[in-house]
Amino acid sequence: MIFLLGEAWGEHEAKIGKPFVGPTGVELLKILHKAQILTLNPSDYTSINSFYRTNDPTYIHSIWSRFSYIHRTNVFNLHPPGNDLKYLCGTKAQGIPGYPPLEKSSYARAEFTPELNRLADEIRTHDPNCIVCLGNTALWALTGSTGIGTARGYTSISSHTAIGWKFLPTYHPTTIFHQYSLRPIVIADLMKAKAQSEFPELRRPQREIWIEPTLEDVREFIYMYIERSEVTEENIGYPWQSNLLSVDIETYGSRVTCIGFSPSPDLALVIPFEPGLNSEKSYWPTPESETLVWKWIRSVLENASIPKLFQNGLYDIAFLWRSMHIQVRGAMHDSMLLHHALQPEMNKGLGFLGSLYSDEHMWKGMRKHETIKRDD
Repeated sequence: MIFLLGEAWGEHEAKIGKPFVGPTGVELLKILHKAQILTLNPSDYTSINSFYRTNDPTYIHSIWSRFSYIHRTNVFNLHPPGNDLKYLCGTKAQGIPGYPPLEKSSYARAEFTPELNRLADEIRTHDPNCIVCLGNTALWALTGSTGIGTARGYTSISSHTAIGWKFLPTYHPTTIFHQYSLRPIVIADLMKAKAQSEFPELRRPQREIWIEPTLEDVREFIYMYIERSEVTEENIGYPWQSNLLSVDIETYGSRVTCIGFSPSPDLALVIPFEPGLNSEKSYWPTPESETLVWKWIRSVLENASIPKLFQNGLYDIAFLWRSMHIQVRGAMHDSMLLHHALQPEMNKGLGFLGSLYSDEHMWKGMRKHETIKRDD
């Protein structure tokens, strides 16, 4: 089942008491078609034309009725005047206990608590494997927070209204009318939601990440998992058959604060150099030990027989040369540029790529500090 959660009824929805039967519903049907969640046939397009000719929402409802595996609902099954959610809001004292503002300094009034109770009952009744949160209001209802632009594309577990259900947020279809460039992002998110609807649990990639390494850890990792996985004569023309080494650095000012190596999707090493931003101390106990670590790093980065993958490598490679005089060799791929070649209209940042191509949690929202590196 695909469980679609919107925000509130519009004018057309209020006429017949059904969600997504107006222009927004038409757009949602079309992007679900693009995401291969449903298939619109010529008769459906005739119904859409009839809707625009007559303004009768039953034409759109008849299309939805063909897809019994899709459940659609809203946080509020009512029509705010002028489609303005502020009509539902008041002061913090008037708000629903336990919920933050629905909009800036505006709290959903406690008198609308029955709507959340009704939504909770719907979720429990249908028990979906994955709820698609369409927009900020749906995200607010399941998490008690907003910020759809940051949260979209990442799966998580609901903490409000109905606790314990997996959900995936994306932009509300209405947003596409105002910013059409978001349309391919919503389609990509819906494709991911389709895959997530096959199972109820969160499935995170299992990884072994070496952090806070000792000198022996660094030496062992490089020897065991990087140097012994170099390209041979047999695979020199096929770098994807070798252990492509992912490399990423974090920087602050003119300094490299840490560097990461990953020879496979489930294994990585993080080598820190500073215990925190603006720290004058080094992670390594002596200058000699830090010098030795950089010697090992240099041996990896300057080894052309080790094929390397970067994210915004033009920045990393130039920074490594300026700060440490390391000339990187063997840089073969760049995830930012590869994605840009596939989807030139989309964001290119690593957090965005993670939301599209991985099942990781929203790690970019967990960090406390921003580095100077930019990759979008």
